[in-house]
Amino acid sequence: MTLQIKEVHSKKDLKEFIYLPERIHRHHHNWVPPLYIDEWDFYNPEKNSAFHHSDTVMLLAVRENKPVGRIMGIINHKYNKTHNESHARFFNMECWEEPEVAYALTAAVENWARHHGMTKIIGPLGFSDKDPQGFMIEGFDKPMVVATNCSLPYMPDLIEKCGYAREVDLFSYRLEIPDGIPEIYSSIYKRANLNGGFTIKEFTAKKELRKFIRPVFQLINETYADIYGFAELENEEMDYMADRYMYILNPKFIKIVLDRENKIAAFVIGMPEMAGGIRKAKGRLFPFGFLKILWESKTTKMLTLYLGAIKEKYRNSGLDALLGIKMLDTAKKEKMTFIDSHLVLESNIRMRREYEKLGGVVYKKYRIYQKAL
Repeated sequence: MTLQIKEVHSKKDLKEFIYLPERIHRHHHNWVPPLYIDEWDFYNPEKNSAFHHSDTVMLLAVRENKPVGRIMGIINHKYNKTHNESHARFFNMECWEEPEVAYALTAAVENWARHHGMTKIIGPLGFSDKDPQGFMIEGFDKPMVVATNCSLPYMPDLIEKCGYAREVDLFSYRLEIPDGIPEIYSSIYKRANLNGGFTIKEFTAKKELRKFIRPVFQLINETYADIYGFAELENEEMDYMADRYMYILNPKFIKIVLDRENKIAAFVIGMPEMAGGIRKAKGRLFPFGFLKILWESKTTKMLTLYLGAIKEKYRNSGLDALLGIKMLDTAKKEKMTFIDSHLVLESNIRMRREYEKLGGVVYKKYRIYQKAL
């Protein structure tokens, strides 16, 4: 039973690559499949402009004409140039608990990276930190959320046996939604309202969001520049990211702070967690999957925070309190009971302290690995 590694070239190969995790996670009750309509767009260079500044390879491990593992290699040239690095990334690695398959996949992507002159490989990490990243190392029994890597417990052991070591950890916090406004936020909120000249922009319809898309992403570019794995987004990528998530966003959970000049000073984006609905729909919107996802988004008790930023000159101005109180208020009105912070870098002390001030506790951990080439 010879194991072979083959590169994805045809549409048939890509279909096997996209749907292989469905077989691997067949008995994984907590796994959340991707939305497959989104997966096809993600791997399409005509739709996903991140391909334009990256070298990529997609590989399948095949035994007896059946795929038994997959991995993607990425070299984000824009990121490497900005950070003066020669690093490749591995992404979307999936296989059964077979060290032979894991070794063959990683060895193949490492050789590809060496061929392109790279000196180090890290992962799991996609084109940007906005893609699912890291293997889960703690919290396997906890609720999963959209856009995170719902990996199996044996994956960290497999990757370490392939010679990889810890690069950086990421945490997910769980916050119980309080009955009232936390006192620490209440006083800051009043001071920011009185002295800052800021206004809060809230939304009821998606069409109201369109004019804020690029300004929000421009603020992300400005404030995320030093965040691990983040690559500055070009206009095409901003539009792609917006199109990718717009149809599942709930405008009620998007809050924007405007300054005196009516420019974006800060924002936060949350979303009623619909992972359970996607699981019931098996990742398929049609014919009835979208109804299951819609129902989940209306009945879930969990709110996930996906993105947020505060302009550098407005930090320590109380904008975190303005955003936090408005988000908590909406969450309570929608009968949410707890919040998932999504992924927070272990080195992001400022953000971690904010969650901990509100009583947040780490309940899931993820790890990005590295290996010198």
